[in-house]
Amino acid sequence: MSAKKLLAFATLSSMLAFLLAGRAFAIGEDEFLDPTVAFKYTVTADESHVTVEWHATKGYYLYKKRMGLAAATPGVTVGESVYPEGEIHKDEFFGEQTVFRNDFKVTAPLTGAKAGDTVALKLKWQGCADAGLCYPPSVWDASVKVAGAAAATASKADEIFGKAKPTPVSGEDDFLPVDQAFALTADAKSTNEVLLNWRIADGYYLYKVRIKLAPADGGAIGSLALPKGEPHHDDYFGDQEVYRQSLDGTFSVPPGAKSVAFKVTYQGCADAGLCYPPETKQLTVSLEGAPAPTASSGAATGGYVSEQDSFTERLAHGSLWLVFTIGFVGGLLMGLTPCVLPMVPILSGIIAGSGDNMTSRRAFFLSLSYVAGIAVIYVIMGMLVAWVGHGVNLQAIFNQLWILVPFALLFVVLAASMFGAFTIQVPSFIQTRLSDASNKQRAGTFIGVGVMGALSALIVSACVAPVLIGALTFIAQGGSVLRGAIAMLAIALGMGTPLMLIGTSAGALLPRAGAWMETIKNLFGVMFLLVAAWLLNRVVMGWGSMLVWSVPAFALAWVLWTVRSKSAATRNLWRAVAAVFGLYGLVLVVGGALGSTNPLAPIPSLAAKVEGLEFKRIKTVADLEREVVSAKAAGKSVMLDFYADWCVSCKEMEHDTFTQPDVQASLSNTVLLQADVTANDDADKALLQHFGIFGPPTIAFYGTDGEEKRNFRVVGFMKAAEFAAVVRQAVAPATSSAP
Repeated sequence: MSAKKLLAFATLSSMLAFLLAGRAFAIGEDEFLDPTVAFKYTVTADESHVTVEWHATKGYYLYKKRMGLAAATPGVTVGESVYPEGEIHKDEFFGEQTVFRNDFKVTAPLTGAKAGDTVALKLKWQGCADAGLCYPPSVWDASVKVAGAAAATASKADEIFGKAKPTPVSGEDDFLPVDQAFALTADAKSTNEVLLNWRIADGYYLYKVRIKLAPADGGAIGSLALPKGEPHHDDYFGDQEVYRQSLDGTFSVPPGAKSVAFKVTYQGCADAGLCYPPETKQLTVSLEGAPAPTASSGAATGGYVSEQDSFTERLAHGSLWLVFTIGFVGGLLMGLTPCVLPMVPILSGIIAGSGDNMTSRRAFFLSLSYVAGIAVIYVIMGMLVAWVGHGVNLQAIFNQLWILVPFALLFVVLAASMFGAFTIQVPSFIQTRLSDASNKQRAGTFIGVGVMGALSALIVSACVAPVLIGALTFIAQGGSVLRGAIAMLAIALGMGTPLMLIGTSAGALLPRAGAWMETIKNLFGVMFLLVAAWLLNRVVMGWGSMLVWSVPAFALAWVLWTVRSKSAATRNLWRAVAAVFGLYGLVLVVGGALGSTNPLAPIPSLAAKVEGLEFKRIKTVADLEREVVSAKAAGKSVMLDFYADWCVSCKEMEHDTFTQPDVQASLSNTVLLQADVTANDDADKALLQHFGIFGPPTIAFYGTDGEEKRNFRVVGFMKAAEFAAVVRQAVAPATSSAP
């Protein structure tokens, strides 16, 4: 076997080994839910029984034999538990077991307690995740207030939220209907701000913490701004803020929206003892004919308008030519960012591998086909957003392990083909017929390149930019789908223009024959390996990521070492460069063994110590609200960073922006939160939908008053100096004007 084929075989074998090992590197404990999230429970009790309602998140289960329930209050006894019928599960550790999934109830006799008593309980459990993690046996403390035989109370305030409090049975006809006790109206305060008003009857009050706002159709809306309530002590919810008589709340919507549909949930009580169940209203407010926003309302707060909101406004009111021009320029700027960079070797490699008779004309049309595939994906993305709103996140869907690994393997196979290990072709009897057809038309080739462009847009270029988010937001808000489609097409064409220039140039510059053509093809094989490593680096962690990066380094060293040249001096020069890359590949392997994960600084002891920002991870909307309330009490602002492992611009922000002293100084009085939405699970989707955003990188700010400064949202990569200036405005303490 020739040396070239040996290299190709070794490369293919190495990458296959890393792919097979990728799952082991990819799954870490951080990908599993906290046990309090994986397994939730609610406890109720009357004088004779105690009931535990369990909820196991999808993909998680509890062992029946590992569960138990006992009383921790002296004089109170919990009898033998009664379980529902579970499912049989074969476990490699415990053998055949009965397990419970989803929702189920466990009941047990209760003695020694009377109505009104608070009983302390011990909940014993052990469970596992289908993906492989088993939690250690645990015992949770719980408490429950014993009700009469006909009612029970939940054990914790966060568990009873969403359920009605026990109400008196007699005299309910004396209370007002909920719509009379809390009369809700909604009006447009301006073209980008909505006012909600509750007229609250005498003797009634609303809980501040129970008022929630959400878009009805996935559209983007701001957080609900509410005034400070009056203190109120509640026997069930503890110390609360409540509203009486009247309540005004406002929230913002993006510029250009003609109407906004939303859902608002609230709950209140009567002083006489009745508490109403949570009430949810779905309302639609027209913004047409509303007054223009003032300097203190909505997105104009602080005089700052984000780039994406500015583009949304121009998209709504500008001419179609202006829409196309702005979209094209924005896409052109996207095309010059690192997240589009991996598309360059893909397109260049396609052209280099198309044969020796490549002309500039054919290279241009191949490049155009590739860009057309990108454009089709962008327009389809806009149509999906118009259909389902913010619920679609194609890039997150296509950046999963089961898609990235086969796609990376495809590039490994293409690289091996470039190295001459084999020629990718169909059987001869089929090839003959296809060859005859191709003499008449070459459409099949162009369609294949277009498909590659579409896949590249979904998998390789995983980033967002203000101009792209502005167009999608406009479409999601119910704006003209035609305008949105034109904007998405212009963005794709702008992003593809640099690719077309590079692709067409490759057709003119590639050698037509000779040894150099073989060297060029080998170099494009190395570039395909780089793209494969780029993709695998999103799912292969730790030492494995350094090993993946070492493969193209070793391959490049071999290619340069075997360069043919009549000049001994030139040949020795290439071999010297090859030795450098071979040494670099070896350093990557050694550095990975020493704990490094950065291929640009493979030796940890020699790497410059750069301090980044330390974030606290959150997962759910409830986590966020808890942290914002805590920061408000401490007089601090909040910055929330949406991050994903497959997000190129997120890592740019992490290494180039968050490490700068000016940025860190501007965030000195700010709580730093981060939402890792790599998994794109239900909790991630709910959090993204809560903000009405499409994906990372997106950064949101909350002032010291606990309200989001929506107009200061940052989308896409932003340089340190510009970002620090935005931060200083966003986290500045609110000032009140003199009356």
